[in-house]
Amino acid sequence: MPDTPFAPVILGNEPGSFPHSVLAERHPAIIEQVRDAFPYGPGQHRALDELLASCSDGTIEPLPADAPDLGRWHDWGLARWAGRSWYDVPWLWSESYFYRRLLDAVGYFVPGAWQGIDPFRPFKRAELDAPETDDELAALDDLAKRPEEERARALLHGSLWGNRADLGFRLSAEGAEAHEPAPALVADDSETLWSLLPPTGTGTLVLVADNAGRELVPDLLLIAHLLCEGRTARAVLHVKPYPYYVSDATTADVVDALRRLSAAPGAAAEYGRVLWSAMADGRLTVRAHPFSCAPLGYAEMPDDLRGEFAAATLTVVKGDLNYRRLVGDRLWPPTTPFAETTAYFPGPVAALRTLKSDVVTGVSAATEASLVAAEGGRWRTGGTHALIQADPSHEADRQ
Repeated sequence: MPDTPFAPVILGNEPGSFPHSVLAERHPAIIEQVRDAFPYGPGQHRALDELLASCSDGTIEPLPADAPDLGRWHDWGLARWAGRSWYDVPWLWSESYFYRRLLDAVGYFVPGAWQGIDPFRPFKRAELDAPETDDELAALDDLAKRPEEERARALLHGSLWGNRADLGFRLSAEGAEAHEPAPALVADDSETLWSLLPPTGTGTLVLVADNAGRELVPDLLLIAHLLCEGRTARAVLHVKPYPYYVSDATTADVVDALRRLSAAPGAAAEYGRVLWSAMADGRLTVRAHPFSCAPLGYAEMPDDLRGEFAAATLTVVKGDLNYRRLVGDRLWPPTTPFAETTAYFPGPVAALRTLKSDVVTGVSAATEASLVAAEGGRWRTGGTHALIQADPSHEADRQ
């Protein structure tokens, strides 16, 4: 991505800023939550204490010499940033490296009893097993009676809003947000997105997942619908190769979500059967590329991943973190065109994202003014606004 002085890379060194609060408050809280979630031993408690001290007052330390991904992290900037304050390096990098060090502290990567144990699993399971999930899945029975276009729109909005969607589909009501002084949906390229997935689709949809639990379930429901209705012949679901950012989806989380669907009554179980069958016959593939946990934007993706995205009919990027990686973790003027920030992407791309950080592009000047007037700067980070954006500019390249 080209150097853009008017859109500086986000750091965490400004007291009172959202990134600073994440580094100073959220990360220490996560360490304590993880400590309490498992009966870890003295060695892990010491390592967590050291990580807490490092985050609070220390500097970025290198990975152990025997870390299996040491070379990869050096390629991703570890040699450059080691020894610096967590607050003085790009926020995306420091956040990502925090979670890598957290896994190191609990013994996730080293041989032993705790190897491969997801430290965030209790939180993910609690959300997936919550009674609210039953209510959301029960709403699918009514949805099955609706016309295809209405079902598609509702499931798209369910995927967009994740666990804020009630699947009662009030969010997808025609014109419901047009009269709000500060609209919940700050940009809506839905029609462009659907034009890239016509009813006679024969290509491949790539969906880059965000969170597990009640946010992953709507993603899977959307994929099932698109496969069943012939809008895509094949789907590839990208997840994280290891636990990341507390709630990010891994392959194990996909399995948990499929089992949750399959065990539910009514239409939810049918969706579960569709997805299970699609995985068995290859129409749905789960992919866990190492770059999915990189502390870098997608502009720096490796060639093999670039080839996958280039071959896709459409890549849908889900969630706030993936959006930051897609457009670049910078303080863009909100009116910067989305397509300008994704011009490097090798194929048609769309973003479904609830706003939970300062990064945003593709908002009209009028919408930005109404949001600022109503909420100041909170509209960017509070999770009460969302966007659907699409850049079809590479579609012509494949015709």
